[in-house]
Amino acid sequence: MAEYAGGDRRPIASRELKVFQRMAGGLARAGVSANGISVLGMVVAIVGGALLVGTSLVEGVWVRVFFGVAAVCIQVRLIANMLDGMVAIASGKASALGELFNEIPDRISDTAVLVGAGYAAGGCPTLGWAAACVALFVTYVRAVGKGVGVMGLFHGPMAKSHRMLLLTVACFYVALAPAAWQPMWKVHEAVVGVMAVALAVVVVGGVATALRRLVRMVAALRRGGK
Repeated sequence: MAEYAGGDRRPIASRELKVFQRMAGGLARAGVSANGISVLGMVVAIVGGALLVGTSLVEGVWVRVFFGVAAVCIQVRLIANMLDGMVAIASGKASALGELFNEIPDRISDTAVLVGAGYAAGGCPTLGWAAACVALFVTYVRAVGKGVGVMGLFHGPMAKSHRMLLLTVACFYVALAPAAWQPMWKVHEAVVGVMAVALAVVVVGGVATALRRLVRMVAALRRGGK
């Protein structure tokens, strides 16, 4: 079997920060599995999604607490998703299997968070499912591009890091902002708020992202896949 040449890595500025480089090095020296980090990130994302759903089931201060902890879970998931690849490289164990462990949990994590946001207080289930489908399609476009030799299709405006940042900000806003600063609207029989607006932005931005990636893919293929 040919030696694994490495995957298509997302450019992440935080990867260059000393704190994360030291963390990855320490985890590698401790023998922590990169695949285990990937799975842990997925579990944390599922917990975050469950907390978002929970905001529609609790009352009072607990709504704010659930939103705040969900925001932390979203960011921990992203950190884990960054560290798994760094640990794999630092330990010399980067492999095609590791890439599978990186991609599949990532899709589950995205779906858990986006669908959870749809069922959250002020959310909209239809928008949650739509956002999850769009996120999967955006990733599918990148996977198709990689399959035909066009690498690096991580462009926004609503790539994974962008949609998770948007939801994190929305969660913290609902958790911390006064009730008077959190508008609610009645749409048919449902009452929606900040989370529904965030999901609508994810859907529109996701469609724009998929189209932008498709355009870049076509242009690259016309140039010979370079």
